[in-house]
Amino acid sequence: MTGSTPAPFTADDYRARMERAARAAADAGLAGLLVAPGPDLVWLTGYAPPADTERLTLLVLAAGRDPVLVVPTLEAPDAAKAAGAPALTLRDWTDGKDPYAVTAPLLDDRGRFGISDNAWAMHLLGLQRTLPGTSYASLTEALPMLRAVKDAAELELLAAAGAAADAAFEEIRKVRFAGRRESDVAADLAGLLRRFGHSQVDFTIVASGPNGANPHHEAGDRVIAHGDMVVLDFGGLRHGYGSDTSRTVHVGEPTDEERRVHDLVREAQEAGFRAVRPGVACQEVDRAARAVIADAGYGEYFIHRTGHGIGVTTHEPPYLIEGEERPLVPGMCFSVEPGVYLPGRFGVRIEDIVTVTEDGGRRLNDTTREMVIVD
Repeated sequence: MTGSTPAPFTADDYRARMERAARAAADAGLAGLLVAPGPDLVWLTGYAPPADTERLTLLVLAAGRDPVLVVPTLEAPDAAKAAGAPALTLRDWTDGKDPYAVTAPLLDDRGRFGISDNAWAMHLLGLQRTLPGTSYASLTEALPMLRAVKDAAELELLAAAGAAADAAFEEIRKVRFAGRRESDVAADLAGLLRRFGHSQVDFTIVASGPNGANPHHEAGDRVIAHGDMVVLDFGGLRHGYGSDTSRTVHVGEPTDEERRVHDLVREAQEAGFRAVRPGVACQEVDRAARAVIADAGYGEYFIHRTGHGIGVTTHEPPYLIEGEERPLVPGMCFSVEPGVYLPGRFGVRIEDIVTVTEDGGRRLNDTTREMVIVD
C-alpha cells in the first residue's frame, strides 16, 4: 500500500497561507513575521533550504504588504522553483554583503516581530544590531496556533499517513518478537513505514519489558523475551505530513495484572477521544483520560501529557495538558495517548491521531486497541 501521489499544493494555496499568517500577526499586535528555514517556511512557501545554512534566509510577512523572501544569491534559483514562489518576491544578497542591510528596509524599525523558534541567534542578533528599535517574540509564544487548523487537503494527507502507519502495525504484529533485539524489530518498523510510503521515519520506539516504563526509550540491544509487554510507538512523514501511533503488544499470554492495566489505558484513551469536540478546552481531553487512570489508582504512573499536535512535523501545538485552555477547533489534529508506566516492570501506551470535526472527533488510526498477542 503506497497510495496515489496527492495533488501538490499550488501557489494560490501558499498565498492564502501567507495572507492568513500576516493577518494573524497583525491581530496579535505584531508588525510582522520573520520565518527562517524549517517547517514554518515549508508550510508557508513550499521552499525547504538547508536548515543548517549559516547564510541568512528569511521570509518577511506583514499585513498589507507583499511577502518577501530574502535569500543568498547562490540559492535564489532553487527558491524560485518553490511552489509558493509565484506568490512572493525574492530579494537576494551576495556573499561579502551585509544581509541585514538588505533585510532592514523590509521591516518597521520600531516594530515587534514574531520570529521562528529555530532562527539562528546570529541572525536575530544581526537584525537587532541593525535595527535596535525592534523587538522579537518566538512564533510558538506569539502565534502557537499558526499551523494548528488544517484544511481539507492537509486532513487528507494526515489521514493517508495514519493509514500507512496502521498498515505498518498490521505487518509488524506478524513478525517474531521473542528472541530478537528491540533494535531488530525497530528496523523492521522503519522498513515498513518506508514500504507504505513514508519518506522520513522520525522514531520507532520498541520498549520491551521494564524498558516499557520509559515513554521515550530508545530501542536497544535488549533481547525480547516470552512474557514481555512491548510498547510500539512509531511515525514519520508521508508526502510531507506526519503519522504517530502507539500500540502495546504482549509476547505470549499476559498476566491478569498486565491485561488489567492494558484495559485501563484503553478505557482512558477512549475517554480522551470522547472528550474531543469543538469549543472544549485542550486540557479537558487530558483531564478525561487522566481521570480514568487516577480513579483506578495509577495516577502517579501517567507521567506525560495526553497529546500533541501533528502536521508538517510530528510534534507541534496544540498540546493536550492541564493549563492549556485554548478551545478545540474543527481541523485541529493531535494525538490522544495516555499511558501507565510501572518502573522496573512494564509500560502500556495506546495512541491515535484524532482530528476535530464539526460535532466531535475522528480517529485517523483504526488498528485494534485491544491487547494483541505476538510470538
